[in-house]
Amino acid sequence: MREADWRGHERERAFAPVGARGRCALSLRAVECDLLIAGGGLAGGLAALRLASVRPDLRVGIVEAGPSIGGNHTWSSFAHDISPAQRAWTQPLIAHEWQDYAIRFPRHGRSIGAGYRSATSARLDTEVRAAVPAGRLWLDCRIAAVTPTSVTLTDGRVLRAGAVIDARGQGPTKALALKWQKFLGLEVELATPHGLTGPIIMDATVPQQDGYRFVYTLPFGAKHVLIEDTYYSDGGDLSLPLLRGHLADYAAAQGWEIVRTLREEVGVLPLALGGDIGRFWEEGSPGVPRIGLGAGLFNPITGYSFPDAVRTADLIAALPAHDPATIYRAVRDHSERAWRSRGLYRMLNRMLFLAAPPDERYRVLQHFYRLDDALVGRFYAAASTWADWARILTGVPPIPIPRALRALVQYEMKK
Repeated sequence: MREADWRGHERERAFAPVGARGRCALSLRAVECDLLIAGGGLAGGLAALRLASVRPDLRVGIVEAGPSIGGNHTWSSFAHDISPAQRAWTQPLIAHEWQDYAIRFPRHGRSIGAGYRSATSARLDTEVRAAVPAGRLWLDCRIAAVTPTSVTLTDGRVLRAGAVIDARGQGPTKALALKWQKFLGLEVELATPHGLTGPIIMDATVPQQDGYRFVYTLPFGAKHVLIEDTYYSDGGDLSLPLLRGHLADYAAAQGWEIVRTLREEVGVLPLALGGDIGRFWEEGSPGVPRIGLGAGLFNPITGYSFPDAVRTADLIAALPAHDPATIYRAVRDHSERAWRSRGLYRMLNRMLFLAAPPDERYRVLQHFYRLDDALVGRFYAAASTWADWARILTGVPPIPIPRALRALVQYEMKK
């Protein structure tokens, strides 16, 4: 429904918020929000939390297609990816923290003394429900369309607001060249203690297939661990039975006996090779601010999105006005600046995906992890310096230079 259409309606019946069973129920009262967030995932949930804290005078609402805020996810980040103030206000979301983490490659392994934190969707759901009144949470409500001041649900009815922010994640695009990080994670209980003192964020000693493959492990308790089979792949398809088998094999190889599976987590995240960020924004609904993956705000190489979502939430909460034009201009400028600053990350991705044979992609990351802890930390925070890049791109290359140059030139010629 176009904006001009609904303006002509004197009365619109709208969905009431969470009811007795958490479902959308019919209501005759008008929906009124100063700011309505379309999508209750990580970016939308963090924006709502920060606005509730910094701007309690604003009536903020969320429309979410699922039954809860945040879905079924774990979002990890490094302690120094964000500022001390940001670590403080996001602390209630953090379910687990460690002082260091490990990496394992066929020819190199090490422990890195950097803090690592994991937020969970359960924590996000709890915090958002405490901060946003139930009367402004619409769960199990699917969205058909958005405008700068309205959200149309799939049955045609409309929720109105002073401004709308689209936080529904990455959609189809012709403007960006993307590959994929995809995974299946099993949160399991073991028969005996696993013996880990911290996460293993990349174990690439496993057989390489479907691109760069590694296993990611988060120890949540002495016998409680999240194990993820992860791929940097050209396609986003997943065979869950196959990956469950891989994880069972990995656990057995570590000497772990799985007693029961507590939860499954599936993800397909974008990794950026290149593209036109301005054209990407023009693909969206005209004048509607976008945040999160839908704004291209993620680390191009790792796919981590928590730090960008935190920074965006702070940006929106600090704006002097919250009309659609002001929010749109601020978040688009922020998105475009971040994209421009990460060009070398995308170039490294092009080397990874276009120059390295799929079963040798791990060599690029193996080479990178020989560098010092501080450089690795800045890399993950998307804050690498020119001196960092000089060190990353020099030395004995993991990919033959002629092959890398040929891949980069061919990519540029196809643009």
